[in-house]
Amino acid sequence: MDFLLPFYNWIKVLHLLSVVAWMAAMLYLPRLFIYHHQSEKGGEAETLFIQMERRLLKGIMTPSMIATWVFGLLLIGAMPAYGAEPWFIIKFLFVIAMSGVHGFYSASYKKFASGERPRTQKFWRILNEVPFVFLIIIAIMVLVKPF
Repeated sequence: MDFLLPFYNWIKVLHLLSVVAWMAAMLYLPRLFIYHHQSEKGGEAETLFIQMERRLLKGIMTPSMIATWVFGLLLIGAMPAYGAEPWFIIKFLFVIAMSGVHGFYSASYKKFASGERPRTQKFWRILNEVPFVFLIIIAIMVLVKPF
């Protein structure tokens, strides 16, 4: 896909911007879940949290994840040799894992929206750190290429 090479840096910029938006949402949604847990069932705050969670998930988090994948796949198309590099394989596995966490958050939102309170506040406080740990590993793989 040589036709992508002249646009490589622009695709990389769009990929990075998508990642930033995705990670911001991935770090904020579990925080909303914690606050949701603390709200009164059936109360005004719970209604507000459901609305905030939905807007974050559907308006920012999912579109930016899709954009991250699209621009990332275009980058692979432009530089297919990266696909065989150990640093890239590790990065790719963590991006898949991050997408899995995203899916878990989405399923959890549906439970919150239906009135359930899945897991505990402590669980969400711990899980809130997982995307950042994944991001650290991904950034090291991309920027340092230790292998």
